[in-house]
Amino acid sequence: MGMTIGEKIIARAARVPEVKAGEIHTVELDRLMSNDGTTHLTIDMYHNDLKHPKIADKDKLVFIIDHNIPAENPKTAEAHRKMRNFAREHDIAFYEGKGVCHQIMVEDYVCPGELIMGADSHTCTYGALGAFGTGIGCTDFLYGMVTGTSWVMVPETIRFELTGKLREGVYARDLILSIIGMVGANGCNYKIMEFAGEGAHNLSINERLVLCNLAVEAGAKTGIVEPDEKVVEYVESRGRKAENLFVSDEDARFEKVYHINLDEIEPVVARPHLIDDVVPVEEAGDVKIDEAFLGSCNNGRIDELRLAAEILKGKKVHEGVRFLIAPASNEVYVQALDEGLIDIFVEAGAMVMNSNCSVCWGSCQGVIGEGEVLISTGTRNFKGRAGHPDSYVYLGSAATVTASAIAGKIVKR
Repeated sequence: MGMTIGEKIIARAARVPEVKAGEIHTVELDRLMSNDGTTHLTIDMYHNDLKHPKIADKDKLVFIIDHNIPAENPKTAEAHRKMRNFAREHDIAFYEGKGVCHQIMVEDYVCPGELIMGADSHTCTYGALGAFGTGIGCTDFLYGMVTGTSWVMVPETIRFELTGKLREGVYARDLILSIIGMVGANGCNYKIMEFAGEGAHNLSINERLVLCNLAVEAGAKTGIVEPDEKVVEYVESRGRKAENLFVSDEDARFEKVYHINLDEIEPVVARPHLIDDVVPVEEAGDVKIDEAFLGSCNNGRIDELRLAAEILKGKKVHEGVRFLIAPASNEVYVQALDEGLIDIFVEAGAMVMNSNCSVCWGSCQGVIGEGEVLISTGTRNFKGRAGHPDSYVYLGSAATVTASAIAGKIVKR
């Protein structure tokens, strides 16, 4: 019996010829990433709960401060200090104020075929480059940090066979929200979502990042796009080697196969408070908004910023709307500056934030109040995600968010 992409990556990490769904294997980790959401807890356990603490391989570790940056209170400042000092003491790669963790990992580290665990649920983003990225808690991170290994129960794989191309005005964000609306928020629980076919190969690296990033919102263990020459070109352009370009065998076993024609996807939004409550933008109703957000690990890259600038140029943000924009990394920010995009945003009345999780995280910037409505390119829309528990978060593409910021209500471009 052949293996799927995900099974081949696990087999490589487990140093065995083959694996099957349902088996449990010890795996050697290629890399571990942790951000300021929980790293301070891992450090406390390292110092207080281990008799002989020792890091297995500091070169496999990456610490990134991105969730609450700059620190908004003394408690956060202390967590950052603890993380900063530990990284310095152990010579761990450390980023502060450089961007969202997953964007930094894709820019600087991820390679095809790797098995990477991160202390953040959207680590599945790395599947865009043909890697197996998955989120873990701080206790599992500690174990990986001191042993260099972890364990994996091999997931079943659900294959999404994509054909065609996204039409003009339709984006990868619309595609993945439509898929989640179709399968449900629990439709791929502990599965690998494998995206393949000519439709998948028609997608850019940025579009694949969008696709894999939200796989966890369907309950998936990870999402992986079948790698191709676009992955090789991207990885090598970043000075890394593109090896282990795994594809599924012809006789690989899939739990289920969905066939999706990209030509049929339309602009959609996910309504509060469920990410699988997905409808065409026109069916959202006459929804006035208080705030719009463009950013996050899902939709804050240069492609989205260019799109927003194209829509905003010569227009103004609605007087009753706060439009916050946070580039996904400093590299993206500088590129947007060089291209004059930031000028367009500021002239239109948008607020450009530093590169961080910002409004998506709902903890340090752009928090919304009771009864307020947000249209966002963030990752989640559950109750209270972006502020007050009695507020409302809609999720849409960068185009929908920008057009809505101008109109003062939810509209498609």
